[in-house]
Amino acid sequence: MASAVEIDAMRRALQLARRGPRGLNPQVGAVILSPAGEILAEGYHRGAGTAHAEVDALSRLSPDAARGATAVVTLEPCNHTGRTGPCALALIEAGIGRVVYALDDPTDAASGGADRLRAAGVDVESGAEREAAEALVHDWAVLKRTGRPHVTVKWAQSLDGRAAAADGSSQWITGPAARRDVHARRARADAIVAGTGTVRADDPALTARADDGSLLETQPVPVVVGRSETAPDAAVRRHPRTPLFYDSHDLAAVLADLGEKGIQRVFVEGGPTLASAVVRAGLADELLVYLAPVLLGGSRLALGDVGVPTIADARRLAVASVQNLGDDLLIVAHPSSDREGES
Repeated sequence: MASAVEIDAMRRALQLARRGPRGLNPQVGAVILSPAGEILAEGYHRGAGTAHAEVDALSRLSPDAARGATAVVTLEPCNHTGRTGPCALALIEAGIGRVVYALDDPTDAASGGADRLRAAGVDVESGAEREAAEALVHDWAVLKRTGRPHVTVKWAQSLDGRAAAADGSSQWITGPAARRDVHARRARADAIVAGTGTVRADDPALTARADDGSLLETQPVPVVVGRSETAPDAAVRRHPRTPLFYDSHDLAAVLADLGEKGIQRVFVEGGPTLASAVVRAGLADELLVYLAPVLLGGSRLALGDVGVPTIADARRLAVASVQNLGDDLLIVAHPSSDREGES
């Protein structure tokens, strides 16, 4: 069982891990403790091709300084050779006497480091701060398992299921608290996806903004999908991140390409047509529905055809949470079968 000192070190390692970039590799942090429990060195993974967290930490010590020490790592030390060598072997060669890690590596290629360490006589303990470590690498794990980013589909609707009034106006169905929540979630995404129809009709900036309209520190990459041309003066072309344009209706292919670019989480906010298409294709991992206590009537539904010809084919959801945001409600749900498959 991990000691209180090792738990503290793991929490520090998780902080370090978040300094690393999101992308094709997981965010990992490491702390080296002396036999007396003092921090000898810290490290984290700085991106593809750079030293892994354990090796980064070890590199800050003089030869033999890690002998008999404890390595505290957020993810099981890897057991394969890629652009860098196996971290498990590096720890063994450094003379580390104990390894405490939070989460087993979920990939077949890199797992097995714990067994290799034990076979070399290293004391190994797993599971310290597991939930926090799982949350940290969740999107990366989805990318590794599916070959595409984690997909969140968001829409705002009236109580009677409309996304806009009869004349097409939709600003604002929801209130300031709901809009603030949306922008915070945009900032946590790696990319925000909209269809060309929405871009042409609404000219959205696809940025994450504060209440005063200023840009938040982190911004998602704007992605525009569809066959229609985007105007040269469209607001999205002035985004602080370089936009990506896909002249395609093959959403699975678009998401696969975004995954190859290291994008782990996308936020789909492109209007009823795109939202319906993503849900219909079975590509939505999470649904965010902002429900406003207003009635609009008319034909402008928040969601269109999602491939449900009969009630027996209804897409069942598991509601994760319901939250009050001012006068509005936010319902967070996941496709039931997907969530069961993740557990």
